[in-house]
Amino acid sequence: MTTGAVVEQVPAEPGTLVGGIERVLAYIVEVPAALLVLAEIGVLLAGVIARYVLQSPLVWSDELASLLFLWLAMLGSVIALQRGEHMRLTAVVSGMSPVWRARMEALALCAVAIFLLLIVAPAWDYADDEWFIETPALGIQNTFRAAALPAGAVLMILNAITRLLRLGLKDALFGVVSLAVIAAVLHWTAPILREAGNLNLILFFVALLGAGVLLSVPIGFAFGLATLAYLATLTRTPLTVVVSRMDEGMSSLILLAVPLFVFLGALIEMTGMARAMVAFLASMLGHVKGGLSYVLLGGMYLVSGISGSKAADMAAIAPVLFPEMIKRGSHEGELVSLLAASGAMSETIPPSLVLITIGSVTGVSIAALFTGGMLPAVVLAIALAFIARYRARTEDMRGVKRASGKTMLRTFLIALPALALPFLIRAAVIEGIATATEVSTIGIAYSVIAGLFIYRQFDWRRIYPMLVETAALSGAILLIIGTATGMAWALTQSG
Repeated sequence: MTTGAVVEQVPAEPGTLVGGIERVLAYIVEVPAALLVLAEIGVLLAGVIARYVLQSPLVWSDELASLLFLWLAMLGSVIALQRGEHMRLTAVVSGMSPVWRARMEALALCAVAIFLLLIVAPAWDYADDEWFIETPALGIQNTFRAAALPAGAVLMILNAITRLLRLGLKDALFGVVSLAVIAAVLHWTAPILREAGNLNLILFFVALLGAGVLLSVPIGFAFGLATLAYLATLTRTPLTVVVSRMDEGMSSLILLAVPLFVFLGALIEMTGMARAMVAFLASMLGHVKGGLSYVLLGGMYLVSGISGSKAADMAAIAPVLFPEMIKRGSHEGELVSLLAASGAMSETIPPSLVLITIGSVTGVSIAALFTGGMLPAVVLAIALAFIARYRARTEDMRGVKRASGKTMLRTFLIALPALALPFLIRAAVIEGIATATEVSTIGIAYSVIAGLFIYRQFDWRRIYPMLVETAALSGAILLIIGTATGMAWALTQSG
């Protein structure tokens, strides 16, 4: 699974029309998306302060946050498409020849464009229908929130077209013709498929969906296209229903925690909090064989207890440990494998985006999921530690000295403000003191204060790229949740 394109795409020349369009689209989308992330943090932090400090809750904060959130999700999806960061499976396509990789990339982009073209009009109708609904506290028509859906779809269509133009007309034509043939076959065989009853679900949600995923169509768009193909071919259901299900899936208040924890992960890397925790663990274990592998696993466990971004976790830990581990004889490929495995191991460690998403979709208590997520990660960490120790049996330990007690104490005191944060986050949610969204907001404020006044490491120039990347990753995640919600509705209605 990856978020990159399967074909290396060189950015368009600055003087070309395509390059100009891409720059304009990037400016139109990235600046508002970054401001929306900041606005979400500000609104939710104001709500937390009003509720817990001033004892006077802001009744409108959740409404405003929900309105901004759908726009953030859609603009983030646009940025993810611009950068080729939507989650996709590339294992099959990567093994093809360069010519066929380019064709499959074009096919995937055409699939994305067709899905978006199919939902633009229904999304517009859905937004128009929402005009008669007002928010209780602010009295704002719901159309202003729902308009994010058609606006985001149009912007993504433009981005898909520009990326197709960079691939070339021949590859783009291959994608269009291939999908046209599939659509024609489904149209001609529709009467037969209707007679097959629920067996046709295998065709649409196993064969068609599976083929799309294997051929590197981004997962969120593959879900949506399979759902639309099923409904358009075999039912008379208006496609506005699918758009409304997407809206429902992407607008859950629980999911507000997703961009906040992603940004929090970037903050702890930028402020040096993660580095301080790793340095403390290294002072205790760095002198034993496989010790730095244990530090890597422990660091991922601790940092994942704060962050919602595995990329930020890895960026915080790898640069600190990898040079010394290579010096001791470890191979780069093996280190990358251990880092990737530790990232998978830490997926259930609170505050896990996976657990937050499951809680949003299923209605299971987030506190219960956070409580249950600890043990699987511990078991996997122990298993990885045994493997790391076995692989480190030939590690060169010459010149490696054990840290003194004074050094351990010093690194502990330096790391203490950072070490406290993951425990505070888990305790606050598990004990029911605050919601995951509120805790993530508090964590951001805590990290900013720690970076400015304790660790004295805060690069203001990195804030804007971090905000944009937060929007992109959040948009990619939320689009999958939205289209998966629509697909789940279609499966339920099929009986």
